[in-house]
Amino acid sequence: MKIYTRTGDSGDTSLFGGARVRKNNTRIDAYGTVDELNAVIGVVRASWPGSPIDADLSDIQSDLFDLGAHLAAPTSQKFNGVPELRIAELERGIDRMESELTELKSFILPGGSLPASHLHVARTVCRRAERLLVTLDEDVVYLNRLSDFLFVAARYANKEHGVEDVLWTRT
Repeated sequence: MKIYTRTGDSGDTSLFGGARVRKNNTRIDAYGTVDELNAVIGVVRASWPGSPIDADLSDIQSDLFDLGAHLAAPTSQKFNGVPELRIAELERGIDRMESELTELKSFILPGGSLPASHLHVARTVCRRAERLLVTLDEDVVYLNRLSDFLFVAARYANKEHGVEDVLWTRT
C-alpha cells in the first residue's frame, strides 16, 4: 500500500466513515494537535532513557492515540476515546510524583533539564488540544488532568536529573 493517496492535495481530508472536510477544520486541528502532543511525548521518552515514568508516558501515548481516533470518527461508536479509569491513574501518578517533590511556593518557568523542558512543551500542546476540544464541545477532563500530570512530571524530571526548577521572579 502506498503512503500517498493524492486525495488531500486540494486541501481536504477524510474523517473516519468517509465524510470529507477541509484540512483547517477544527476537528482536524484537534486530532492533529493530539497527534503533535503524542509526538512530543515520544521526544520526552527518547530524551530520558530508563525514566521512572516511562511506563506512564507509554500509557499516555496509547491514550492519545485512542483520543485521536475518537476525534477522527465523531459519529462512530467504535472509538470511545480515553476510558475514565485513566483519569484516576493520572491522578495517582501525580500524587506519586508530588510525594517526592518540595512544595511549590513560586511560579516556575519552563526549563531545567532537557526532559523537563520537553515535558513543559508537551504541557502547552496539551492545553492547546484542550482548548480545541472545548470548541468541539468534547469532554476535556482527560486532557485537563494530563496537563497537570505533565507539569508535575516536568518538576519530577528536574528532581531526578538534579536540576532545580527555574523560579519566576518579577523583574
